Amino acid sequence: MLTCPTHLPICFCMTPVDFRTRFDALTVVITAVFGSIVLDSHLFRFINKRRDRLKGIWWDRDCTVIACKRLKQ
Repeated sequence: MLTCPTHLPICFCMTPVDFRTRFDALTVVITAVFGSIVLDSHLFRFINKRRDRLKGIWWDRDCTVIACKRLKQ
């Protein structure tokens, strides 16, 4: 089970992202859009072009967690 701290800032990218992109490409998007890096301990959320999936990246002090969620109507 994955839990996030309650004080965790969440940054949501409204520009659609290609979900075939991997960690390295998403870190470039984080730097370009938010002006920060993954190690800032924020939760970065992305949405795909069809807006039916969410992807999140979060640094957990010792590893990077990437999660994807399929949205239903």
